[in-house]
Amino acid sequence: MPANPLGVLLRNRRAGHHTLAWADPALQAPETFTLTSPAFEHGAPIPEKHRGRMRGPNISPALSWTMPPVGTRELVLIVQDPDVPIGKPATHALTVGIDPALQGIPENGLAHPSPVDGLAHGKGALGRLGYAGPLPIRSHGPHSYVFQLFALDTRIELPGTFTLDDTLKAIAGHVIARARLEGTYEIK
Repeated sequence: MPANPLGVLLRNRRAGHHTLAWADPALQAPETFTLTSPAFEHGAPIPEKHRGRMRGPNISPALSWTMPPVGTRELVLIVQDPDVPIGKPATHALTVGIDPALQGIPENGLAHPSPVDGLAHGKGALGRLGYAGPLPIRSHGPHSYVFQLFALDTRIELPGTFTLDDTLKAIAGHVIARARLEGTYEIK
């Protein structure tokens, strides 16, 4: 397949890792637990099975984590692509209400509605609720997909329909630990 001229033209334009929720000064905390997936290693390509689609299912990868610190009342997961060429990182999952007693989320557990009790999804890429897998511009080069898990010292209250901005405001000052997993995806 020939290169996509738009992807090639925008190849050097990226929002950048400094624009992730992870970089927000109000969300800084020690990295005292870890986030992993059996689907891919940190820094490795995300399998095709978990690729995004404009329509139809997006199968989220299984995630697991080590025990968050004592005092954790809730976990919040934010998945972002900082390599979008224009604007802020694309939000590919925004999930709150994760019970800290869980040791992970099964494959497709970030679907909307979620098969995992208690999870609530905010609006992500293209206003979608639940997981929206990688779908970078063809020929733009590899994109990073950063799974950011925040341990909170309180349970947060959000409206029935919430956004990333709503979530960031609610968790600011309440993050006591965090974990990160990064995968990549490219459409050549």
